[in-house]
Amino acid sequence: MNMIKALFRRELHSYFATPVAYVFMVIFLMLMGAFTFYLGNFYERGQADLQAFFSFHPWLYLFLVPAIAMRLWAEERKSGTIELLMTLPVTPLQAVLGKFLAAWAFAGIALALTFPVWITVNYLGDPDNGAILAAYIGSLLMAGGFLAIGSCLSAVTRNQVIAFILTVVVCFGFLLAGFPLVLDAFSGWAPQLLIDGIASLSFLTHFSAISKGVIDLRDLLYFALLISAFLYANTIVLGWKQAD
Repeated sequence: MNMIKALFRRELHSYFATPVAYVFMVIFLMLMGAFTFYLGNFYERGQADLQAFFSFHPWLYLFLVPAIAMRLWAEERKSGTIELLMTLPVTPLQAVLGKFLAAWAFAGIALALTFPVWITVNYLGDPDNGAILAAYIGSLLMAGGFLAIGSCLSAVTRNQVIAFILTVVVCFGFLLAGFPLVLDAFSGWAPQLLIDGIASLSFLTHFSAISKGVIDLRDLLYFALLISAFLYANTIVLGWKQAD
């Protein structure tokens, strides 16, 4: 745990050591505000809730979270510091967890900075704050899922742009897994059990359920298993790269 904490502090500090973190947060907050109040018709809806706010989270995360994840391992491999990192008394799993948790904490800080929207909706009306809190939890879990996928794919290549594109494509697939656009490709030949399994992989399905204020154990388990699976795959990829 001490090594994970040390890596966590090192990685989190590295985000704020450059202007990149502040630029990312400003862009995230500006886009979130613009999408909520203008595209989401926040005032026109006449309802004291944050449905318009959270409905844009998956699509913003689709491009902004891979921008965080692409540097996790691709930059280490390109600069050669990954060899130095692996010579330390740290296991691949500890390294993966330390870097992932730092990136997740950074995403969580960016999400927490949207609190003025919560204050605004409470000033304008009487919202269900329990449902809003659940939606924030769901949003944080979804960001963790995106980051776990991005971390794994970042370890595959030295090129951050390639890592970014791969992460966007894979995450887009997970977002649309429950849509007819994806399911129709399997409906003609695949058994219904497989189709239902693919549909259950959709980020949107599980996030939508939580954002309505219903925290179901199945949705929490989905994100926990997804994150664990891709972090485990991340350690396997690192092992292969070390062997090379």
